[in-house]
Amino acid sequence: MAGEPEILRERGRSLEEEFFRREDARLKANLRLAAQRASAREAISRASGIKNPTVIDRLIELDVQPETVTALSLVPLVMVAWADGTLDAGERTAVLDRVDSAEFAPGSPARDLLEGWLTRKPDSKLLDAWAQLVAGLGEQMSREDVAALKAGLLDRARAVAGASGGFLGLGSKISSAEADVIARLERAFPAGT
Repeated sequence: MAGEPEILRERGRSLEEEFFRREDARLKANLRLAAQRASAREAISRASGIKNPTVIDRLIELDVQPETVTALSLVPLVMVAWADGTLDAGERTAVLDRVDSAEFAPGSPARDLLEGWLTRKPDSKLLDAWAQLVAGLGEQMSREDVAALKAGLLDRARAVAGASGGFLGLGSKISSAEADVIARLERAFPAGT
């Protein structure tokens, strides 16, 4: 039994080494995750112009990728088009007519994303991501620029909403569901703009 204490010491060292190996792996994984998050923050900031880390972190939580920031500018139009649960040819055309062809060239990631949104109704959390983007941009822009952005966006949203609807061309072409989405868009902007 004289060898028992040596066996116990070796077993203790093995357990200690295993503990530290696992702890090192956990710390390395946390460092990798922190580096990835910092890289994502920097990329979203570059793509959007937003500097507020809280807004950027919220965008990351909403799974917004840097390449989707450009496409987020069209979220309001897409959500208005889908407001009644369907997207018809007139609404699709109205959205595509309001696209900057350089940024949404066929085959580009932004265009592929937009095509996906025009094919399948996006999750409503997409509008939350857009609202976070607007909040961040509102912090970076002058009040006048925010007001101009808001006016232009709401005009484009109303144009998409009016692309179809009404009855035999009579009455309002904007449905109550579309009007609700437009009102939500308007509320995303700072008060008084």
